[in-house]
Amino acid sequence: MSTALAGMAGGRADSTGARFGRGTAWLLLALLIVATIFPFYWTLRTGLVTNASLFESTTDKSVIERILPEDPTTVNFRRVLGQATDEEILEATGRTNSASFDYLTAMKNSVIIATFIAIGQVFFSALAAYAFARLRFPGRDKLFFLYLTGMMIPPIFVLIPNLLLILGDFWVFDANGHEWLDWVPGYDASSRTFLLGRLPGVIAPFFFMTPFAVFFLRQFFLGINRSLEEAALIDGASHFRIFRSVILPIARPQMITLGVLTYITAWNEFLWPLVVTQQFPEKQPLTVALGVFTTQQPGTQPDWSGLMSGTLLAALPVILIFMIFGKRLVDSIQFSGIK
Repeated sequence: MSTALAGMAGGRADSTGARFGRGTAWLLLALLIVATIFPFYWTLRTGLVTNASLFESTTDKSVIERILPEDPTTVNFRRVLGQATDEEILEATGRTNSASFDYLTAMKNSVIIATFIAIGQVFFSALAAYAFARLRFPGRDKLFFLYLTGMMIPPIFVLIPNLLLILGDFWVFDANGHEWLDWVPGYDASSRTFLLGRLPGVIAPFFFMTPFAVFFLRQFFLGINRSLEEAALIDGASHFRIFRSVILPIARPQMITLGVLTYITAWNEFLWPLVVTQQFPEKQPLTVALGVFTTQQPGTQPDWSGLMSGTLLAALPVILIFMIFGKRLVDSIQFSGIK
């Protein structure tokens, strides 16, 4: 009897400990969620108030009153979209010469840049990943290892070489120093700014493939049953036909995941677009336009309300994409063996 009672007491203790552990885990998870979401909320809160109200004294207000926006307004969002009147701008910023930028043009540039980079990287990385995973040739694994070392090279190291490439200094002259690209539309032989200030110049360094993209798809291609490939070879299919008709349909979820990851990365790129489009405002994506917006403030205080409104509007497309493909993205990363 005493043994049974001791077992029951031990079971209660274990159950209490398990409940305490689960409660602690849920509490930590809730704190992590709050810490993740709060910056987005504060961005929205800042965009819904005027600059004047941001610097008002809050000593006589409660914590809830400080967190919630006071007299919320959408004038800052309409300013970013170019729909606010001069009177509304004066009321929101306290000055008539407030900085501004063409949000819709910058959004269009960001969409074009991110879309072309995502499509190009997914296609060419899939070709390279198929070769490294399914084809047998001498030195394949060593070549792949050498290619992966590119992941250890900081992007800043290739900034100047990429700039020289889009300027044409490496390849627009023949052996005698004569230019041979006069027939290319848009090539300016006098200024030698072949792709500078153009969207193709922003896209070019990221269009083909990256070591991560090739590694990501190769991990999945290695797990595909070779019997499918062998059956296609017996039927007389070429390697490209196998890649197009067998491999790509199977790898569609992983390619969509890679496309989403690449799209988000390209959307958030700042340094390279800044270098290429610094002197060409009509070609700047949203990240660069917002950066320039912060440097155009005529007063001593930055236009935080306008900046947060533009930042939130710039982030909405990426947030929407992640909400749609979030579950598929996580599942595909786990299936591909990326930890």
